[in-house]
Amino acid sequence: MKFRWIYVLSGIIIMICLGTVYSWSVFRISVEKYYDVGTTHSGLPYMAALAFYALFMFITGSFLDRYHPRLFIFVGGLVVSVGWIASSFATNIYMLTFTYGIVGGAGVGIAYGAPISVVTKWFPEKKGLAVGLVLVGFGVSPLITAPLARLLIENYGIMHTFFLLGIIFGCVTSITSFLIKNPSINDVSFYKAEKLSASFSNLNTANMVRSKSFIGLYLNFTIGTMIGLMLVGMTSNISVELIGLPRSTTTWLMTFFALFNGVGRPLFGWITDKTSPKYAMYISYVLIICASILMLFSGEGSTAMFVIAFSIFWLNLGGWLSIAPTTTIRNYGIEHYSQNYGVVFTAYGIGAIIGVLTSGVLIDIHGNYHFIFYLIIALSLFGSVITSKYCDNH
Repeated sequence: MKFRWIYVLSGIIIMICLGTVYSWSVFRISVEKYYDVGTTHSGLPYMAALAFYALFMFITGSFLDRYHPRLFIFVGGLVVSVGWIASSFATNIYMLTFTYGIVGGAGVGIAYGAPISVVTKWFPEKKGLAVGLVLVGFGVSPLITAPLARLLIENYGIMHTFFLLGIIFGCVTSITSFLIKNPSINDVSFYKAEKLSASFSNLNTANMVRSKSFIGLYLNFTIGTMIGLMLVGMTSNISVELIGLPRSTTTWLMTFFALFNGVGRPLFGWITDKTSPKYAMYISYVLIICASILMLFSGEGSTAMFVIAFSIFWLNLGGWLSIAPTTTIRNYGIEHYSQNYGVVFTAYGIGAIIGVLTSGVLIDIHGNYHFIFYLIIALSLFGSVITSKYCDNH
């Protein structure tokens, strides 16, 4: 069964293209200058991309098991490509929000669930690890795309960069989609047995949303992604404006942070598999609080503290994007996974909207990044209480 690893590799490549949304911080300062807008407005395309990514993940979830996964990847990649290319012609921030955010984000949501669904079926005996490995691609995308975007922006400008990346993403996802397929019973002889003996239950979506554990998972996923996405989107701004680092250094640091985002996915997938979702959530919140405290004592020249703190923040965003699907499979079974995780993933969109808007408004009003980290500590403590009350220890 060694050949099944090709689906993990293909998924990683697809996710690298889709995960460029996490490189928005590289585009953000250039977008602010190009359109002459502030932090709140420059966050709109990023916020819309994350929200529509989550919305279309939810919409396509109920169809994933009815059609070939290749179709979703091909169509999603094409929509992403169109969104980026159209962004190169956007004349204002609102048009960019539509092309990059709504169109591009929808494309990500259409394609995103297919590689995850495929590998959970190819690797029924180690679902958390397999999902985490595929999601490495989404997490480490800035490792590749952030330096590429910065190079293109410096040489061709922000608008031409959108166009060129749109062409690249369309070609890569279209080609790679043809390597993806679901297993048959003959392909994975143990799949049928695993399916019958998998999680303690195979709940459909209606029963899942009525369960106590769903409340805990949904609220925690909202909080975890809210924290992670607001900070990923502001990494460059905080680096340049609070710490005083040059943009070139900031771009390369983002590639370093992307490694942690990637590592967080298989790491927390493994932790969730080996212990429980509850313990994985507690570990994440403790790390986030420690990183926030570091940033409260940071200022101009605090490079080491900034690097340590943001490595932890990016690690934990990756962690939550592995905790959530692994917990969904573990708690509610694999039979209705596509539909169930589509519903769970709407928490990501809610977290994106609240996080990006709140952080932008706080900065525009107070002009002090430390307010962001007070908010994050409060959210982490609230999430810990929810975990204690609603998340089962199994």
